[in-house]
Amino acid sequence: MFGKEPENQTVQAGQTSIIAQGCKFEGTIEIRGALRIEGEFKGIIATPESLVVGKTGVVHASVKVKNAIVGGQFFGDIVAENKVELQSGSHLEGDITTKRLVIDEGVFFEGKCSMGAGQARGEAAGHVAAASPPPPPAPAGAPSLGPKPTDPVKK
Repeated sequence: MFGKEPENQTVQAGQTSIIAQGCKFEGTIEIRGALRIEGEFKGIIATPESLVVGKTGVVHASVKVKNAIVGGQFFGDIVAENKVELQSGSHLEGDITTKRLVIDEGVFFEGKCSMGAGQARGEAAGHVAAASPPPPPAPAGAPSLGPKPTDPVKK
């Protein structure tokens, strides 16, 4: 009753895990919900709902998240399913893969960014090209640009 902890505690989607200012953590983090880093982290972050690197946060990591907001320093790659936001005064060195990117004035960003509704890390560009319709046939009387697949091979 009073003072007794519930036996069955499940993580709610709205919960946030925090690495506070002054804390240093190295390793792999796999959590549900959001992760906020105000201290220092080095390692791998996997599948939080969202990642927030606060103004005092310093992160050296490879990250896969739904959304990321960077206000501090981030060194590494971010793969975000939905959106990455780089806030004014933030510093990011690494590559970003996301559908949406927001960069405020005063951000330092060095790296490359891949964006698009169907893009995900590891997806080959050839898959997108294969889905494109073939070009229309040349008009009658236009010069030939080479043999057609139906032309007989000449020796």
